[in-house]
Amino acid sequence: MTGTIQGVPPKLSAIQAPVRPSLDGVGDEIRRIVLSDFDDIEEVNEHLLFMRGKLFRPTLLLLSSRVEGRDHGDTLTLAAVVELVHLATLVHDDAVDHSALRRGLPTVNALWTHQVAIIMGDYLYSRGVSELARIGNLEALAVLANAANEMSVGEMRQLTSYDALDFSEEDYYRLIAAKTASLMSAACEMGAIAGAPEHRDALARYGHNLGMAFQIADDLLDYTGSEAVTGKPTGHDLRERKVTLPLVYVLGRVTPAEDSEIRSFFTRIDPSDEDIARIVDIVVSNGGLEYASSVAARYADAARAALDAVPAGAPSHALRDAVTYAVDRRR
Repeated sequence: MTGTIQGVPPKLSAIQAPVRPSLDGVGDEIRRIVLSDFDDIEEVNEHLLFMRGKLFRPTLLLLSSRVEGRDHGDTLTLAAVVELVHLATLVHDDAVDHSALRRGLPTVNALWTHQVAIIMGDYLYSRGVSELARIGNLEALAVLANAANEMSVGEMRQLTSYDALDFSEEDYYRLIAAKTASLMSAACEMGAIAGAPEHRDALARYGHNLGMAFQIADDLLDYTGSEAVTGKPTGHDLRERKVTLPLVYVLGRVTPAEDSEIRSFFTRIDPSDEDIARIVDIVVSNGGLEYASSVAARYADAARAALDAVPAGAPSHALRDAVTYAVDRRR
């Protein structure tokens, strides 16, 4: 059973302990699913598998599938498919944002081209969908397809938001619900479909609220964290002129002079580190970080509350610890 020492956030390795044997096989399952006899695709695959992340979403799926102590043979494939879809969104996001680094490594669009990145994202997603069709799990396929649709709409909303400083708090919540929470909710719901169908709604709610808290915490790390934690340079969102909750909150509360500084910053093509530091100072001094932290905590509480209807045990305890990990990622 996992547990959190008071004041110390849980390590991801402890959260993953109840499903470690299965999680160790997710990488092999991913490799099996994406295997191609086309050398150009295999070359990109090797790079993507090397830069694979912490498998947080597959962890959620596997834990959700086992809250009743059952083990379904398809869960490993479901976990691999969820990670493939997540990876596909990252590849597409990097191409859209023209990002050069992801998790400290060159992105697909940086090493190859933006066209290759878009095609590879499509390949990863289509391979995942094909696997769900192969095993005949149409319920899981429907859940995943709906999440993928939400993520696409969310990306389009962000891309077509021409005046970033007109982005409201409601716009922000709608965006992160689509881009982040939808896939975490889908991962938990797909796990429930495989092993705990009577807890499907509760686990889907848990995943949604966890995803909201996770993304707000991630956006906070852009102001306070390090590249080792976030996988991207600190200040990346500001450099890309993306408006997240800490800045959204302070926009209506800053002085006229600070408002002018912020608006001037968003007109600069290549802001300096000093420019970014100044915006961070304005956000901090006007309470943006404290407000965003409080909102993340509310979503975290809602995620924990959703687990009240789920049987106690090592998987559900790990899911509770995953909430703490999501809002306080240090390791």
